[in-house]
Amino acid sequence: MIEQIRTKAQELLESGRVSCVIGYEAGTRGGTRPAFVYDPADVERLVWNRECYANLTTFLHDKKKPSRRGEAVPAVAILVKPCDSRAINLLLGEAQIQREKVYVIGLACGGMMEEGMLQERCLRCDLRTPIVYDVLIGEPPDVEVSDDLADVAAFENKSAAERLTFWLKEFDRCIRCYACRQACPGCYCDVCEFDRDDSLWIGMQIELPEKYFFHAFRAMHLAGRCVECNECERVCPMDIPLSLLNRKLVKEVSELFGHKGGMTTDPTPFVTILADGEVSLI
Repeated sequence: MIEQIRTKAQELLESGRVSCVIGYEAGTRGGTRPAFVYDPADVERLVWNRECYANLTTFLHDKKKPSRRGEAVPAVAILVKPCDSRAINLLLGEAQIQREKVYVIGLACGGMMEEGMLQERCLRCDLRTPIVYDVLIGEPPDVEVSDDLADVAAFENKSAAERLTFWLKEFDRCIRCYACRQACPGCYCDVCEFDRDDSLWIGMQIELPEKYFFHAFRAMHLAGRCVECNECERVCPMDIPLSLLNRKLVKEVSELFGHKGGMTTDPTPFVTILADGEVSLI
């Protein structure tokens, strides 16, 4: 698959079809990291293995606007795992990217490994090929998985007081670094409410009420939009189980509206796409 990825990347760059290929390269401390390849001679940097954890679609937000000199939006290619492809649909449905400007290199995937085991998200994911792609590389493996939301059900069986105590304890460890927000493809507001210094609702302090409000606010912002890539939890330096909160809302929206973020380009029931392409959250 690595040679196929490099061959396709070189072809796209040499033809001028895209200006950049967003993929993975070997990290200086082991593992992999995001790579941005602009020169066909550099495609040898690209790798693919079961440590390619990052959801690269979040970097599309940096490539979707004209330059300051008024140049056209550049076309880019991006490597996309099956779970990440839901983010492509999310961004298309919310008019955040132009389909003709994104060449999707879909990768068949048997799941990412960590410490010799499948990552938790991969144990629940039943997608083995991306939902959307321009070219598919690799053969989808035959892996049986099922997601019965047992973790969410177990949490729901706790009393309201127990649930509150649990989240207060978890959120109290938050350092407001915003890594979860920065890694999330669904967090793309030009000015986040939590970065405004004139907000009437939110302070910049790191006391428990502010931290609790940040996470509750962000979870509701992603209701019906979360694509379950689990990037927020993966990058959290404090190991807060953010996926549990997101999966609770995934379950609620799925049961109430029959909608799961990114499975189609249909926007969530809580989003309105305005005439100018801006997104309004109810």
